[in-house]
Formats: sequence, structure tokens, C-alpha cells
Amino acid sequence: MLGVVVVLALPFAGVALHLSQLQYGVFAGLTVYAVPQVLAAAAPVGALSVQIGALVKLGRVLMLGPVLFGLALIGGGKSGGVRLRQLAPPFILGFLAMIGLRSTGLVPEAALHTAATSATVLTIMAMAALGLGVDARTVAKAGPRVTLVVVASLMALGAISLGLIYALGVR
Repeated sequence: MLGVVVVLALPFAGVALHLSQLQYGVFAGLTVYAVPQVLAAAAPVGALSVQIGALVKLGRVLMLGPVLFGLALIGGGKSGGVRLRQLAPPFILGFLAMIGLRSTGLVPEAALHTAATSATVLTIMAMAALGLGVDARTVAKAGPRVTLVVVASLMALGAISLGLIYALGVR
């Protein structure tokens, strides 16, 4: 539920902070929890913000791979072996395959528009499904301490994101 608040409030924060489209895309990609929410939060600012926000967020998602790999090596598991499926979920492998396919130039230009439209429709459907799957009673039972932790983590992510944007000179 707080994700919806972030999606609605973040563009206003970007304006208040005088962020460029590039800076805002990085800010949204580093701050927002879910890919569809990054897209929704970046869309009001501009196409560049959406593209950069998606790239940064997907980069964050891909960084889970090395972390999981390291944890798997440390933990080892009871069976002593680690399967590829445990290290890289199928959607990550599919994402990497699509990046490679698109990078080769083998995807016809005519297919790109259809793919973009399909991606938009599927993203909207995914966001609607997430929203419809939220049980407000369960969220309310979480209580103020959980809400405070979530808000504090969002604020920390935002502060770290802004710090990185300025420290790295993102313009």
C-alpha cells in the first residue's frame, strides 16, 4: 500500500529536489521497491526517466544474482550441491536472453512497437493484480511499528540514492 503512496509522491519529490530526467530516473530506480512501481513513478517525469529508472531497477534486481551465489556458496545446503535454478531464477535467464537477442539487432523494428505495447499492457495488468491481491486487513494488522520500519527504509533508500546521484555527479 505504501508503494502506491511512493508512486504518487515521488514525482513531486523529484520536482521539489530539482532533479533532471536522468537524475530522477536514477532516483526512482534506486528508491522504489518494485519494477512496475518504478515505471509508474517515472512516467509522469518523462520517457528518459522511465528508461533510466527501469535500467537502474533491473540492474538492482540482477545484482541479487551475485549475492545469492555468494550466499549459496557460503551456506552450501545439506545436499552439498547447488542447482542453477537456485542461483538464477528462470525470469532472470529470460531477461538476459532478451537483452542479448535485442542487442544483436535480429529483432525486426516492426516487432518492437508490438513488444512495447504488450509490455505496457502486461505491466498495468501486473500492477492491478498486485493491488487486487492486497488484503487491507492483513496490512492493518501489521501495525505502526512495521509501517514505521517500511517508511524509514524508504527514506533511507531515498537519502542514499540522492547521495549517490550527487557524489557520482549524475546530471
